[in-house]
Formats: sequence, structure tokens, C-alpha cells
Amino acid sequence: MPKKIAPIAFTETEKRILALAGGDLPDSPTPFADIAAAAGCAEDDVLALIRRLKEQRIIRRFGATLRHQKAGYGHNAMVAWRVDDPEEALRVGEIMADRPEVSHCYVRSTCPQWRYNLYTMIHGRTPGDAAKVVQAIMDETGVTDHQVLASLRELKKTSMRYF
Repeated sequence: MPKKIAPIAFTETEKRILALAGGDLPDSPTPFADIAAAAGCAEDDVLALIRRLKEQRIIRRFGATLRHQKAGYGHNAMVAWRVDDPEEALRVGEIMADRPEVSHCYVRSTCPQWRYNLYTMIHGRTPGDAAKVVQAIMDETGVTDHQVLASLRELKKTSMRYF
């Protein structure tokens, strides 16, 4: 039988903080102070709540999402790479992730029908930009076995709303 997890009882202030932090962050040099002001609390309260939820593993990460299409990066591709050695995949993945054109880089399990285990999301401004990055990655890492999955259109992206 699965372990039951007790629901978390948030205070009204915590609910306001989470509702604000779960949406678009204020476009300012002090977004957490702005959330605190809107929630009626101190900036330290906002930061403490986010830290506590991360430490308790209730949330895995807290970060910004770039709307790359709106930022002018309309020529994008997911590239699946095959790197058989797990340690080599991690080493190569770090090189790939260091590239400014790569927003995501992660290792996944394979299956007999799909042997690719390392994935990069490459963003470009013009047609051909992603192909240039793929070639540069191959030159730098020596990894050549890959599949380019070009983005045809962007699907609607939304975040969960809890409060």
C-alpha cells in the first residue's frame, strides 16, 4: 500500500506568497521583495518558504522560464544523442550544457527501439542556427550519432496554479 502523505497546512500569507511566486515573477531587480510587498510580509518570509519547500522536497526547483519564441529564438530543435558509456554521457553533457544556445541538457534511459540517451534543446534565431550548433557540438565532443527533432510550432506552456 502506498505511503499516505499528510496535506500541508499553509498559512494565508504562505498561500498568497505561493500564488504570486507561481505566476510570472515581477520584472524588477527585487522580485522576491515585490512578492513580499504584494503578499503583506517580509522578503525573508518569501525566501524562507521557498527554501523550506525545497529542503522538504515538496518542490524540486524554483526558476524562471524563458519564452524563447517571444525572445526571438524561433528556430529550435531537440537533439537526441547516443553516448553509450554513462560516465562519458555525463562528461559530454556538461560540455553541451555549457553552450549558451542549449537551454536543457539531460540523460534519459534508452529502449531497444530508441538508443539515444542524451538530449539537448538548442535555440536559434535564424534557420540553420541549430544545425551550426549541432556541428560545433560534434566537433567539440566527438559524438556523431544523433537525431535532430526540429520544433515545428510552440505548444501552449502553462504552470500549475495552486492558490
